[in-house]
Amino acid sequence: MPRLTSIHTGKGDDGSTSLTGGRRVSKDSRRVVAYGTVDELNAMLGVVCSETPAPRLLEILRRVQNELFHLGADLSTPEEEKPRRPLPAIEQAHVERLGKEIDTLMEEVGPLQNFVLPGGARSAALLHAARTVCRRAEREVVALAREESINRVAIAYLNRLSDALFAMALFENRARGMAETYWDSRARPPTDWVSAA
Repeated sequence: MPRLTSIHTGKGDDGSTSLTGGRRVSKDSRRVVAYGTVDELNAMLGVVCSETPAPRLLEILRRVQNELFHLGADLSTPEEEKPRRPLPAIEQAHVERLGKEIDTLMEEVGPLQNFVLPGGARSAALLHAARTVCRRAEREVVALAREESINRVAIAYLNRLSDALFAMALFENRARGMAETYWDSRARPPTDWVSAA
């Protein structure tokens, strides 16, 4: 495993960075953007954890943060380097465990009446925000997969994780006694509303 001996090296001052294996690429390359967004998601989950969510969720979130490091290592390693550099990777078992956790959480939440508006308790609102970052990470990984070979389980993992974060937000609101606000699809502007145009 990597050992961090120095935080700053100056090697990236020219706008490039090294992938696992040493190949230098631009910091705005598809691969770097993909694993950078996964890192952003991980930091967002750290913010959620700082809000002390329900103990059951905190346990899941801490495990997911570790798995996101696996995913970052997976994405930062080109496929041709993996036989020479065995690193943790996301596997189908990770995806399946998330699926089971979603089912368990939703059994306690119960059926939804409609789409919910993100919000409620601050911790739940942050879980909704993390869900949107997860969806962006998924889009970035899909875009990378069109250009380069990757571990495609990564896409399934992020897809399942975004659903899990939604379920966690609902569970957290329920645990804190917060009612969900549902989307009013029939809402119209007030009758006295006048366009500025």
